[in-house]
Amino acid sequence: MNWSTQSWNTIDSIYNNILELPFITELMEGTLAIDKFQFYIAQDSVYLEHFGRALALIAARAHEKEDILTFIRFAEGAIVVESALHESFFKEFNIEQKALPEPACHHYVHYLKSTAALDQVEVAMAAVLPCFWIYKQVGDYILKNQSGNNQYQKWIDTYAGEDFGLLVQTAIAICDRVAKECTEKQQSKMTDAFITASKLEYMFWDNAYKLKIWEIQSSD
Repeated sequence: MNWSTQSWNTIDSIYNNILELPFITELMEGTLAIDKFQFYIAQDSVYLEHFGRALALIAARAHEKEDILTFIRFAEGAIVVESALHESFFKEFNIEQKALPEPACHHYVHYLKSTAALDQVEVAMAAVLPCFWIYKQVGDYILKNQSGNNQYQKWIDTYAGEDFGLLVQTAIAICDRVAKECTEKQQSKMTDAFITASKLEYMFWDNAYKLKIWEIQSSD
């Protein structure tokens, strides 16, 4: 069994809990409150900028030339392509352009950037994989199970789309290939990073539904 299959099996319960989140079920039904989607998109826009930076760090540290180029393209996609998608949501749903990272976003982006900068590069590759893979799985699940018109169809089509699916398969294949060159202990660290990032995916959607912000604010 390859590394990716083994690692996905370890997050099976996390993924199933993600599918049961009110944010996901209501997004699928098209009944998700606008303010919750606005909060999510504003935070996701912040996240993507930092996610792109983490991907760029991985590109700089990758051993193979093809992996360097691939992660540069990943970073460009996160910052340019998906940012353009979010800008369309800003206009459509009247979302303010600027937002500060709230707790889940802050925790997630700092985890990814610190891992990308300080951990073994193979571990960093595993840490960013859930953002690709879980989003694709969720997008496919929603597309398969939704019914009727959905005001969030553009979001669904993006992550259930073939183009995004190809990126996901590439990211999985890279992790499987580099894992083969790692020791059992190193593979275990890759899986731990994959699990942690998957938990943070859960938190990101859960906190968006709860409109979770910092419990203490500045006086500004």
